[in-house]
Amino acid sequence: MNWLRSYFDSDSYTRVFWALFWLTLFIMLLGIGFRSPWPADEPRFVEVAREMVSSGQWLFPSRGGEFYPDKPPVFMWAIALCYALIGDLKLAFLLPNALCGLLTVMLVYDLGARLWNVRTGRNAALLLLLVPQFLMQAKNAQIDAMVMCWVTLGCYGLLRHFLKGPSWGWYFAAWGFMGLGVITKGVGFLPLLLLLPLAFYSWQRGLWRESWRWRALLGPVVMLAVIALWLVPMILTVQASASPEHLAYMNNILFKQTGERYVNAWDHIKPWYFFVFSVIPWLWFPLPLLALAYGKRLWAAIKADPGIAVLLLWVLLVVVFFSISPGKRNLYILPALPMAALAIAAALQKAQLCLWFERLVSALLWLLGGGLLTLGVLALLHHPKLLERLADYTDDLTGIGYLFMVLGSSWLILIWWLRKQPSLFRAGAVTILGWLLVSTWGYLLLDEIRTPKALMQHTAEVIGEEAELGLIRFKEQFILFSPISITHFSYLASTAEQERRAWQWLQQGKQRYLLVPGWVTLECFDLSKGQNMGSAHRQDWYLLAASASLPECQEPKTMVSYYTPHPGQWMRE
Repeated sequence: MNWLRSYFDSDSYTRVFWALFWLTLFIMLLGIGFRSPWPADEPRFVEVAREMVSSGQWLFPSRGGEFYPDKPPVFMWAIALCYALIGDLKLAFLLPNALCGLLTVMLVYDLGARLWNVRTGRNAALLLLLVPQFLMQAKNAQIDAMVMCWVTLGCYGLLRHFLKGPSWGWYFAAWGFMGLGVITKGVGFLPLLLLLPLAFYSWQRGLWRESWRWRALLGPVVMLAVIALWLVPMILTVQASASPEHLAYMNNILFKQTGERYVNAWDHIKPWYFFVFSVIPWLWFPLPLLALAYGKRLWAAIKADPGIAVLLLWVLLVVVFFSISPGKRNLYILPALPMAALAIAAALQKAQLCLWFERLVSALLWLLGGGLLTLGVLALLHHPKLLERLADYTDDLTGIGYLFMVLGSSWLILIWWLRKQPSLFRAGAVTILGWLLVSTWGYLLLDEIRTPKALMQHTAEVIGEEAELGLIRFKEQFILFSPISITHFSYLASTAEQERRAWQWLQQGKQRYLLVPGWVTLECFDLSKGQNMGSAHRQDWYLLAASASLPECQEPKTMVSYYTPHPGQWMRE
């Protein structure tokens, strides 16, 4: 491993840059093309992108033909653009976040090298690659990794301007990327919180005052101009159309999904301390342990270096901002992670190894390796508790057992071989090993389990691909993986209203069938006359023909349906 360390231990900016670049690119591209979109969020965004390319309608995202007003369109645009260029949706859907992850790592490296030195930038980038939450998000197709990238670019521009400037080009670029972040996900403005600690140090200590000029007031204009690139055409189209669907989309995306969702969240309700005690301690490993082990040095660095203090105060402000809202998911604080890694790396420059930290991390690595190996053995033995936990997905644990046995044994061999190296070096090595196996073998093994592909294919074989299939109480993956044309009756409607619409639709045509989950209570159909198509996502699904309809069904309030022709065609391209 000495040849590898020699590249990263170099003080040459260019040599370290390219070593980091190729390492990060390798990790980010691992597994692309090996799996399909997986729930909970990936099939939704990918189906929206697929429909953009298929329909040519990019301004108003839709899923199954119905407008999707929960998120602005930039992330879906990125997937759709990759799909349009490559022509392979399975390859395209992970590319945007992979590139955003690569850019984020290189920004952290460059900023650390500019504000402190090459070693600090290198350490910050490697720390970021080690944090579980970073790779978990950069290697999937959720929206937050892209938001993290735009937020990091916003922070980068502001810090280049204030800490190394003035640099008005980077200052205005920061505001532009904040605008891009807002039309990716509303919280893209988070770099604005940096202005609070920057203003405090400018006022208290007279720092960076030359970076505060009247032209700084033009920053919001740049941000609004970028937002307007999407917002103005959307509003003009809504006004020209004046249709209820367009108006509902505009009101939802501009009001309900922004301020109302933050102040009065209706899902993912968590206590105020959720991020501090349930997310950061393990998803941000090893940053909390480093802060604890080197607490005195960290505090001294905060007092001595305003740059470190500004970064950590901003991270704190972001955590507080999301902690105030009742709705919380662990990935909400992801945008703060790159600056947290940079601040820790800067504070711990030339720190001597902490003995208890080394021993604790080493023990954790041995414990995790042993746990993976044990889990593999239990899976091969089809342990009853494991079978019970995974019964909704599969009843054959042989493949999973072999995967975890190979991963666990390889993990243990690797940390023994590198036993003389620092604990974080060993942690990095087993992280790469883990992602190498999971992103290839694991993806191939789990793909059938994590998608309804087999269920939808079986349904197509039973009724024929030229039939029409209606869905109620379903998720987007049932559209995305369907070889059959799909009709649904609005995500926003109640189950009862969807069922009444489906009853009418079923009577109005031939070769029409309905696919429903087994748990749903039906008033217009006799579920006992349904045919069990199999299980997907912990539910049995039943196929209902017109003969399963009851003689009478209450009229729906409105008759609404959305039709998508053969959405699963992408699987054959």
